[in-house]
Amino acid sequence: MSASTTQVTAKAGSQARPQDRTQVLRPDRKKNRLGYNIVGLAVFVVMAFPVYWLIISSLRPNHEIRSYDQTLWPSSLTLDNFQRAVNQPNFATAIQSSLIICGVAVLGGMLLATIAAFSIARFRFRGRKFFMIVLLTVQLVPPTAMLIPLYIQLNDLGGLNEYWGVIVVYLVTTLPFATWMIRGFVINIPPELEESAMVDGCSRTGAFWRVTFPLLAPGLAAAAIFSLITAWNEYLLAYVVLQDNEKYTLNVWLMNFTTSRGVDYGALMAASTLIAIPVVAFFLLVQKYMATGLTSGAVKG
Repeated sequence: MSASTTQVTAKAGSQARPQDRTQVLRPDRKKNRLGYNIVGLAVFVVMAFPVYWLIISSLRPNHEIRSYDQTLWPSSLTLDNFQRAVNQPNFATAIQSSLIICGVAVLGGMLLATIAAFSIARFRFRGRKFFMIVLLTVQLVPPTAMLIPLYIQLNDLGGLNEYWGVIVVYLVTTLPFATWMIRGFVINIPPELEESAMVDGCSRTGAFWRVTFPLLAPGLAAAAIFSLITAWNEYLLAYVVLQDNEKYTLNVWLMNFTTSRGVDYGALMAASTLIAIPVVAFFLLVQKYMATGLTSGAVKG
C-alpha cells in the first residue's frame, strides 16, 4: 500500500514539476519578450523616422519647410513639390541613365557572379581558398581610395563621360560580394542533381542552366537587390565620370535643386522620394527570395 502510494505521489510530483517550472519561468520570459519588443520598437522608430520625415516634407508647403516651428504633421498637404521636381530639366534623361547603368550592371554582374560562384563551389583548383579570401578582402577597400586610380584608367581607356565606364566600375564593385553570396547557395544544391541530368544526356553546361540555375533564384534575388542598391545609390563616381548633364544619373541630377540662391528643399525631398520608389518596388517583389538567399547562402562556408 505504501509502495503504490509512493509511486502515485512520485508520478504526481513529476507531472507537477514541469508545470511549476513553466509557472516560474513564464514571468521572466514575459519580461525578456517585453524588453526585446521595446528595443525592437525603438530601433524601428529610429530607422523609420527619417523616411517618414522625407515623405512628409515632400508633401509639406515650402513656407512650412523653411519655418523654425516644425511639426510632425503639416497644416496642409500639397503636390507642388512633386510638380517642380518632375518639371526640373533632364529628369527624363536622368531616369534613362540610371536605368541603363544599373540594369546592365546588375544583369551583367549576376551572370558573371553566377558563373564564378559555380566554378568556385564545384571545381577544385590550386589557389581556390586564396581567391575566395581575396574576394572578401577587396570589399574592405574604401571606394573613395580607388577614385583617382579609376579616373586615370578610365581616362586612358576613353571611358570618361561614357555609360560603359560607370557600368564597368559598378559591376566590378558589386561582383565580389555577389559571387561569395551565390557561391554559398550553390553549395547547398546537391551535385547529384547535375550528375543525374548528365546521365540523362545533358552536358555540364546544360545541367547547370536547366537544373542548378533555376534553384539559385533566392540567392540571385538577394545578390541582385544588394547590387541594385549599391549602384542606384552611388553618387561620387557617377559625378566624377559623367561630365554631361544629359548623362547624369538621378543622384547626380539632385544637384539641380541646389543653386546660388539656396536649396529648394521641398522639390529635393519630392525628387528623393521618387528616386526611392523603383528600389522599394523591386525589394517588395523579391523580398521573399531575398530573405531565403541571405539565410541560406550568405553565411555558408
